[in-house]
Amino acid sequence: MSRVQPTGYPVTWDLDFCHAVSVTAESGTHTWNGTGATTSPALPELVLCALDDSLATAWHSVAETVNGPLRVHRGSVLDVRAQAVVSPANSHGWMRGGVDAVYAQAFPGIEQQVRSTILAYHGGELPIGEAVVVPTGEAMPEWLISAPTMREPGERLPDDTVHPYLAARAVFLLWRDGQFENGTRFRDVVETIAMPGLGTGVGGVSPRTCAHQIAAAWNEVFGDR
Repeated sequence: MSRVQPTGYPVTWDLDFCHAVSVTAESGTHTWNGTGATTSPALPELVLCALDDSLATAWHSVAETVNGPLRVHRGSVLDVRAQAVVSPANSHGWMRGGVDAVYAQAFPGIEQQVRSTILAYHGGELPIGEAVVVPTGEAMPEWLISAPTMREPGERLPDDTVHPYLAARAVFLLWRDGQFENGTRFRDVVETIAMPGLGTGVGGVSPRTCAHQIAAAWNEVFGDR
């Protein structure tokens, strides 16, 4: 498996790999297969988070169309016990508004981590449809996945945008195929991903459109499992 994936991959950034791979079976991330080895879950648990009724209703409306461990959380993404959270920031990694501002306050220095990673691996601009992951500095969630829904900060997305789909697909491909530079697979250290609305704030995407596009991305990446 290539360490550099064309559609999103975990990268290292001053990362302590001994800590990164110390996740144990007690956390639920690994399961015992009876041969002395551990196996990864076939699918991640996806927790769709909503602070308002309209987004929560949209999440519930697509839940039955998704084959896998999905649940809806009515509240902050940071209330969820998850190994990774999703940041729907812009391609440059600025985290000054919406849920990204919440992340920036909760995880000091995270914006610089994201921007430095984007600079190192993408020349300063992360294309829509790709994702990077950085450590938060916290035990839970340990990882933040940056999957941009807009190129520029504050960009209003058109009605026919597919950016929520592309961002979600990048997150799911990262979990399925990505690995760290030491060879550890991302799926081996992340069991649960907490995801807020993608593009539903400043981007102006309707909750219904966002929900349907995320469900479509899940079914494309994991539909045969």
